[in-house]
Amino acid sequence: MPKGKVKDRDGIYQRRDRPGTWWGSWIDASGKRRQRKLQAHTLQQARSLLNAEKARVEKILTLGYAPPSAEMLTTVVNRYLKHQKARLTPAAYVRESGILESHIKPFFGTETKIASVRRADVQRYVTERSGEVSAASVTKELNVLKHLMSLAVEWELIPANPAHGVKAPKAPAGRVRYLQPGELRAVLEACPEWLRPIAVLAVSTGMRRGEILGLRWLDIDMKNSRLLLPQTKNGEGRIVYLNELALQALQSIGTQVHAKPTDRIFQGESVTPENVSLSFLRACRSAEIHDFHFHDLRHTAASWMRMKGADIHTVAVLLGHKDLRMAARYQHLSPAHLSDAVKLLDTAFAKSAEEVAQDGN
Repeated sequence: MPKGKVKDRDGIYQRRDRPGTWWGSWIDASGKRRQRKLQAHTLQQARSLLNAEKARVEKILTLGYAPPSAEMLTTVVNRYLKHQKARLTPAAYVRESGILESHIKPFFGTETKIASVRRADVQRYVTERSGEVSAASVTKELNVLKHLMSLAVEWELIPANPAHGVKAPKAPAGRVRYLQPGELRAVLEACPEWLRPIAVLAVSTGMRRGEILGLRWLDIDMKNSRLLLPQTKNGEGRIVYLNELALQALQSIGTQVHAKPTDRIFQGESVTPENVSLSFLRACRSAEIHDFHFHDLRHTAASWMRMKGADIHTVAVLLGHKDLRMAARYQHLSPAHLSDAVKLLDTAFAKSAEEVAQDGN
């Protein structure tokens, strides 16, 4: 008997950690076991709700598909957000919540049933949003909507995902803007003292702004010249290796008196994401560097790694890219390896080519 279970009654049980609450356990139409809290106050009510679930499973198996649910889209959105909150970083959850509450809910309306959403409706959403925001923003919003509908299918609320197959607008090629060494020196000198180590870490490691500002003392492994990031934008941990420039930046901060291992390295009223970007932009203007933003320090790190011979796979791993296509924007910065690769054919075909040439003479 699973831990916490008191007693099974036809697939109905109570948990020791949740006394007075009835839970149901049954096999759904896909063969998966489902366990869910039942909105029941008595054993009889719990049995009725469980029997209704079992009857719905039988109907699905008989018909071959799940009958559409009568639930409102807004209700499913709330359920989706509750589901995602335990699976996303706080920042990622805020982004998804903002997309759903500010854009998707208002577009489809509060009186729309999830079963009534059609593919044409999703396509109309993409078309209208494309005229208001960037292609990248539309793609993010569409991916959230696709995931929501995919879970609705899994939850047996709708038979098929109406967003499946809807294409997002084609995004322009990724922006690559990087500094020459002399330009970088000028920008760093123009940065206020509190910002300089943050900028140096960004350009020497390729870390994102949020990753740097989220660093804690316990994340630093100076002995092995690395940082241990517990969770990044992609939702996974990552090891960041430190070069001499990055080590100097961290050493310039010094250990704060009475600092706890869980305290953040960069603290103070000035150290906010918005202020970091704004102060860096002002430093660029002071150094007469135009069209350059804090995130471009990440591009600078990647660009110079490529130009110094690092292969594209290594750059992708160091930057924390899950998709190699994200790092492909730096491919053109190291044409030498392409030339060297072609020259390898000289050694492979040299003898055959020489023989052909002699036969021709």
